[in-house]
Amino acid sequence: MTIASLPLRTGLPIPRYGQGTWGMGERAERHGAEVAALRHAFDLGIRLIDTAEMYGDGGAERIVGEAIAGRRDKVFIVSKVLPDNASRRGTVAACERSLRNLRTDVIDLYLLHWRGSTPFADTVAAFEDLLRAGKIRAWGVSNLDLADMQELEAVPGGERCATNQLLYNLTRRGIDFDLLPWCRERGMPVMAYSPLEQGRMLGHPALLSLAHGHGATPAQIALAWLLRQDGIIVIPKAATPAHVEENLAALDISLGDDDLAALDRAFPPPQEPQPLEML
Repeated sequence: MTIASLPLRTGLPIPRYGQGTWGMGERAERHGAEVAALRHAFDLGIRLIDTAEMYGDGGAERIVGEAIAGRRDKVFIVSKVLPDNASRRGTVAACERSLRNLRTDVIDLYLLHWRGSTPFADTVAAFEDLLRAGKIRAWGVSNLDLADMQELEAVPGGERCATNQLLYNLTRRGIDFDLLPWCRERGMPVMAYSPLEQGRMLGHPALLSLAHGHGATPAQIALAWLLRQDGIIVIPKAATPAHVEENLAALDISLGDDDLAALDRAFPPPQEPQPLEML
């Protein structure tokens, strides 16, 4: 399958559908199966992989590093620095650790995982140092609300923030009101994490009904709703080959106006600003 790409704010192309790894690398007995799931995803044409130093205390990055062996040039890697490590020197050191875990010499997109006590100026300066050193190709953020993004943009170099990775799914639509439009106005794609709400939404009657009508699963309908939107990158986790295939089939589903109206009735968009949600 050929998966379309879209440009990050910096112009670097990124696949708009990928594979998440939150929860991987935490248990030794699942190591082989998790590596196999990622390799199966790559075999099916998935080229984007999202991970973080926090996931499994580096374990997920090591899973990714093993899975991409022999095909690094075909995979777009996203990883993240913890806010406690996000000082100018700490960010560089964290990136070096992630590079070792991933068995690569460059991370395609490196994100601040969420806001901590370190001033944005220090973290941005570190990201720019890493760019100049060729250790990352682009940088961005995760879990930043509208006020955070406006503050970041005012920092020297802040306008080069490539993306914001956010909790976004049918049950978590708060960013629809203001943050998502703000990002779109600036040509900044949003990466939607936990697009299936860790499975908690999948028994909803509206999803079950639409899934039945499309000969699909509720998960596929929920992913298709995200994929039809401009400027959204979707990164569901799948730890088995069968789960990888089920999620990927969402790219073949086309939701009509009646479907979208039904989803809006079941999962209403916000009518006023909402506090940013995160997991």
